[in-house]
Amino acid sequence: MRTRQKDRDVHGPQEPWNEIVPGLWMGGHYCTPPGGEFQPVVAGRQFDLVVSLFTLPGHDPAPGVEHVVREVPDQPLSPGQLLAVQEAADLTAAAVRRGRRTLVRCHSGYNRSGLVVAQALVALGHDPDGAVRLIRERRSPWALNNPVFVDYLNTGLDVAILLTGLSG
Repeated sequence: MRTRQKDRDVHGPQEPWNEIVPGLWMGGHYCTPPGGEFQPVVAGRQFDLVVSLFTLPGHDPAPGVEHVVREVPDQPLSPGQLLAVQEAADLTAAAVRRGRRTLVRCHSGYNRSGLVVAQALVALGHDPDGAVRLIRERRSPWALNNPVFVDYLNTGLDVAILLTGLSG
């Protein structure tokens, strides 16, 4: 399964992760610090829960940190993949409500993690446009640069699941 879009000309994230709202962090497996080079990052014990939408060997969080994996590609999603996104967003929102420091991550921390974080923010009371705006402000203007993912948010994941099921 292809999991990373290669055709987008976007700048790599400068930080490994950024706090979007208190207790909810968004990030990736790689970052490019200012003046630095593309480098891998690994979550340590600073999080209670790490939700990974992309995985790599050697990038698991520290032992004892809860790790939930729901791998999805950075491309149009199937109904099953959208269900996995919804489940990850529900887990994320529940963890934030309980005061758990939660990181949602993918390759660079832009699209897949952005979709899950935005949907979690919707579950926490934000509207979709406000969630996308907040993510782009706190993580990067390049976040959620996959327009299909923004369409899923604006349509609503429940409806998107039904619509993608019809086209398959």
